[in-house]
Amino acid sequence: MNSGISILSLSGLVALPVIGFAQQQETRPNVVIILADDIGYGDLGWMGAKTIETPNVNRLGNEGIRFSNCHATSATSTPSRYGLLTGLYPWRRNDTGIAPGDAAMIIKPEQYTMADMFKAAGYATAAIGKWHLGLGDKAGKQDWNGEVTPGLKDIGFDYSFIMAATADRVPCVFIENGRAVNLDKNDPIEVNYTTPFPGEPTATTHPELMRMLPSDGHNMAIVDGVPRIGYMRGGKSALWHDEDIADRITDKAIQFIASNNKKPFFLYFGTNDIHVPRVPNERFVGKSGMGPRGDAILSFDYCVGRVMHALDSLGISDNTLIILSSDNGPVLDDGYQDKAVELLGNHKPGGIYRGGKYSIFEAGTRVPCIVWWKKGITKPAISNALVSQLDFYASLSTLIKSKIPANAATDSQNELNALLGKTQSARNYLVEQNLHNTLSVVSGDWKYIEPSHAAVINKGTNTELGNLPQVQLYNIKTNPKETKNVAKNNAKIVRKLARLLSLERKK
Repeated sequence: MNSGISILSLSGLVALPVIGFAQQQETRPNVVIILADDIGYGDLGWMGAKTIETPNVNRLGNEGIRFSNCHATSATSTPSRYGLLTGLYPWRRNDTGIAPGDAAMIIKPEQYTMADMFKAAGYATAAIGKWHLGLGDKAGKQDWNGEVTPGLKDIGFDYSFIMAATADRVPCVFIENGRAVNLDKNDPIEVNYTTPFPGEPTATTHPELMRMLPSDGHNMAIVDGVPRIGYMRGGKSALWHDEDIADRITDKAIQFIASNNKKPFFLYFGTNDIHVPRVPNERFVGKSGMGPRGDAILSFDYCVGRVMHALDSLGISDNTLIILSSDNGPVLDDGYQDKAVELLGNHKPGGIYRGGKYSIFEAGTRVPCIVWWKKGITKPAISNALVSQLDFYASLSTLIKSKIPANAATDSQNELNALLGKTQSARNYLVEQNLHNTLSVVSGDWKYIEPSHAAVINKGTNTELGNLPQVQLYNIKTNPKETKNVAKNNAKIVRKLARLLSLERKK
C-alpha cells in the first residue's frame, strides 16, 4: 500500500529563511527530545515495518544511531515520562501511576529536572505537546480560568504549550505558560471527575452527538464529538479540535526553535498522534490502509519531518542533537472503536516481542530509539547496547558539561558514549515496571519477572500483562518472544537477578 507522504507534498510547512551556519557560534548542541506516544518497537519503517512508511523518521535512523535494546522505565505514560525527566525510577514513589486529568503535579518544584539542568547551563528550555504529569499543587483544585500553579516554569521550563491532561481526558484545552489558551472568562472552565454537570451532554445521555464510539470507558463528557474521561463544561472558545492537535503543537515547536536559533535550546516535544482518541488530520485519513491508528503514525512522521525542515532551513541542524523515542509500547483498542485491531493486517506494532502497553513483557517497555546528531555522529549504526530512557539525563549533562546536584537523577547513568555510537557497552542491568507495578530486571541475555498476583490480562485492551504468581525467567536472546519460562532450570540466575531487584528497592 502507498502510505509514504513527503513533507513537501503536504500543506502546513512553515517557510523559514535559510540562515548561515556561522550565525550560531555556540559549540554545545541544541537538544530536541521527540517523545512519541504509544508507538511500538515494530511501528516504524526503520525497524522493519513493511506496511507503513515513515520516511522522515527513517532519515533520522539512517543518519544516526538506532537502538535495538532501548527501554522506557514503565509500560504506561505518566511513570515513563517522570523517569525520563527526573532520572529517577518512578516505582520508588507510590504516586506516579497513570495521572487523572485533574492530577496535581507529580514532579515537585523542589526536584531538579532535566530542564533545570539545561537551564542552569544557559539553554532556553521548552515543553510542548502532551504532558500527562499533572498541574497545580492539589488534585482537582486547579484554577483552569487563571494561572495553574505550580506549573512547568517551576521545574525548569522557560516556555510551555501543553495539553492540560491527555487527549482522552478533560479539560480539552491547551495550557500556555500556565494559562488556558483563547479562554473567554465569561465562559469559565469547570472540571469534575466524579459528578456530571446538569444539562451537559455525555456519551450516556446524548449518544447521537458522538462521532466516535467508546469501546471501554470514555463515556463521560462529549467534547468535539468525542466522548472523554471526566466531565467538563464551559471554555467553549478554548476547546481544541482534535484533527488540529498535531499541527498546533508542531507549529509551537517550530516557533520555539526559530525564536532561539542563535542560542542553545532544549525542547521536550511530546507528540500525541497515536494515543487515543486517534483523530488524524484529513490529510492522512485513509492513507495508511490501517485505519486511524496507521494514519496517525503517518501524521507523527510528518510532524518529525516538519521539525527537521525547520532545523535545516535555519541552518542549525548540524549542531542539533535529536533523540526520538516512545513513552511505552503499543496498544490497539485502548477505549475507542476505531478498528485498530480489525485493520491491523500483517503489521506487528510490537515487532517480534510479546505484550504491549501496560505489560511487563518486552513490547511494553522496549521502545524505538534514535539518536541523531550530524556534528557528533559521523558513522550511522545499529546499536545493541542496553540503554534506558533514565540515562538521557546524565548523558546529556555530560555532553553539555552541566553538573547535576548529588541528590538528583540518582538512577540515571552516563551512557553518552553508547548514545553516540562510540561503544556497544552500556548498562549492566535495568528495572522495568508494568501497569500493576510488577517489576522486572533485564541484564544481558536474561530477563527476570517477579511474582505477582495481579491480573493476567488487561481486559479492556486484551493485553498480556505478564503477571504470574510464580517467578519468570526468560533468555531474551534465544527466546525474545518470552514464551519459555526457564526459571526452574536456572536457579542461580534467578537468585542473582532477584537480589539485584531487592538491592534496588532498598536504595
